[in-house]
Amino acid sequence: MHEAFHIAFMGFGEVGQRFSRDLLENPGLSIRAYDILFDRPDDEKNLAGRAKAMGVAPCATAAEAIEGADIVISAVTADVSGKAAADSAAFIAKDQIFFDINSASPDTKRRSAAAIVNAGGAFVEGAVMAPVLKPGIRVPILAGGPEAERLAALLNGFGMNIESVTSDYGKASAIKLCRSIMIKGMEALMLDCAAACRAWGVSGRVFASLGETFPSIDWAKLAGAMTERVEVHGARRAAEMREAAEMLAAAGLNSSLALAVADAQSRGDAARGDGDL
Repeated sequence: MHEAFHIAFMGFGEVGQRFSRDLLENPGLSIRAYDILFDRPDDEKNLAGRAKAMGVAPCATAAEAIEGADIVISAVTADVSGKAAADSAAFIAKDQIFFDINSASPDTKRRSAAAIVNAGGAFVEGAVMAPVLKPGIRVPILAGGPEAERLAALLNGFGMNIESVTSDYGKASAIKLCRSIMIKGMEALMLDCAAACRAWGVSGRVFASLGETFPSIDWAKLAGAMTERVEVHGARRAAEMREAAEMLAAAGLNSSLALAVADAQSRGDAARGDGDL
């Protein structure tokens, strides 16, 4: 059904690896990837070797990965997503789609779109709406931009779960980051609540009281799940909340709470394994 379709990943972390594993189940699809760690021989994660093992071709440069790709998927970190787009613009071709799925602010997405479009490529912003580890390419992704519907049709044909929600740049990311303010904020509150409960030995009474107010929630279970998320993904979640703060500031809104949540996520990540959580 699909012949000689090429995808390039900019960034080969958790998302790039998980998506590649699923996408390569499609006959006729090939994947190349570029990651700054590929050219580091002392890389503890051995990303290049991991890529080869799953059938992904690791590339020495971004230009090598992008050349000839039908779709370029940017899966780096929020703080470098704009640079990744700007750097990729130097190599993007007229018929290529650059799909930015990083958790960046609407303004960052717009700047990235301008870089790609001005270079002659097509830009689609993506907002990944849930953790990717379990669902893989079936994770819900909102897409925005003039080419969002075309990209969704292409990648959904390979098993992805992309919904085109707007032809404007920035709105899909705004949906995600507005949601993140609530989810990551709840995590930050839960971390402090659980830590204080343990310090005073009152977890049972506090969670029972919360259960009476919100009977649909298992608070002890939620505390464990949220703590684990922050321990594993705190650094990335903190970066996402700083993007949310940028979004709020750009709209003339107070960003102090979002920045405080980002700091709390960073503390949770730094405290991993030292017994503070």
